[in-house]
Amino acid sequence: MPRPRSRSRSRPARGPLGPYLRLFALPGTRAFTLGNLIGRLPMGMFSVSAVIMIAGAYGSYALAGAVTATGLAATAVVAPFIARLVDRYGQARVAVPATLVAALGSLALLLCVHLHAPAWTLFAAYAATATTPNTGGMSRARWAHLYRDDPGAVHTANAFEQAVDELCFMFGPVLAAFLCAALFPEAGTLTGAVLMVTGVLVFAAQRATEPPVTARTARRARTPLRTPGMPALLAVFLATGAVFGAMEVVTLAFVGGPVAGAVLALQAAGSCAAGLVYGSVRPAGGVRRLAGCLAAMTALMALPLLAAGTGSLLALAGALLLAGMATAPTMVTGMTLVQRLTPPDQLNEGMTLAVTALLGGIAAGSASGGWTVEHAGAAAGYAVPVAAAALALVLAAAGTTKARLS
Repeated sequence: MPRPRSRSRSRPARGPLGPYLRLFALPGTRAFTLGNLIGRLPMGMFSVSAVIMIAGAYGSYALAGAVTATGLAATAVVAPFIARLVDRYGQARVAVPATLVAALGSLALLLCVHLHAPAWTLFAAYAATATTPNTGGMSRARWAHLYRDDPGAVHTANAFEQAVDELCFMFGPVLAAFLCAALFPEAGTLTGAVLMVTGVLVFAAQRATEPPVTARTARRARTPLRTPGMPALLAVFLATGAVFGAMEVVTLAFVGGPVAGAVLALQAAGSCAAGLVYGSVRPAGGVRRLAGCLAAMTALMALPLLAAGTGSLLALAGALLLAGMATAPTMVTGMTLVQRLTPPDQLNEGMTLAVTALLGGIAAGSASGGWTVEHAGAAAGYAVPVAAAALALVLAAAGTTKARLS
């Protein structure tokens, strides 16, 4: 398989968009990015679509929440194994069949809801979607391979991918809610499945940019979890995920109504903008940079807590926009550390472990935020993401002195 050679050092970057324009100078990068965008958008659609579809048919948000939580738990268990297969056999050989299985699970859920099947069938169908490959991780692995000799380009690529994540989770829920309301309740799930399959097929077809599969030695056959520093870093991701999960639940409880989605989107918008700016600056590595980002996140997460105390929705919206600006820099720095710690032939598994830790943190944060809202009120609930960010900061600071990753 021919490998495109990096030309990232051939021309200096000019202007704030220069580093991003350089990324797409290599052949095939635009094509796999387009496929990845199409395939990743449904990640922000499926959960909202499932809740609307199930709650509408069965009249129970509790059942809808339990089904989506089951899918989240199944993904946390299955995703690292799918990523390990991707590293071992290649992205195209594993991602396509895994995506087809996940799409069948989504279609099965759609049919079960449409036919008003017993509740247990919903859990079984949605659990099958856990085979969905981590398309964001596969895209980051491609960038890391293509620009393996240019840390600055990898830093910019990670920032770009984080911005894409924010856009997908900003527009995905809006698109899903619109389709379910304007067409029929199953429209969001159906559209998401079609987009996911189409995007992964386009992405997998770009074989020239796919990282090569290398022979696995006994040393590298073990999980990246055993890599020194990785468990501590995953603990940071777990606490960071709790920030996101708690913030979403508390904001939905505080704002309420259809405007809640738009208010939440401001946080994603702030993160997207900050991520693009962060990607254009000179990269600096290590846990010290991560600790600095987490310190900024802890401080900025206090703004919604203060704004909620005023009772002003406008103040809260502005606070969420500012608070979101710490998200992308933190995630970009964290993912860069994951790439540094993980052996090159296990990048997909390493990054999927980070995503799995995030998902676990989101679930814990959602539960903690919901409990706090129930017992202390929505305004007090904003203390949960502040506490979670502070915990992530403490864990990162401990990593600075113990693991010495920087």
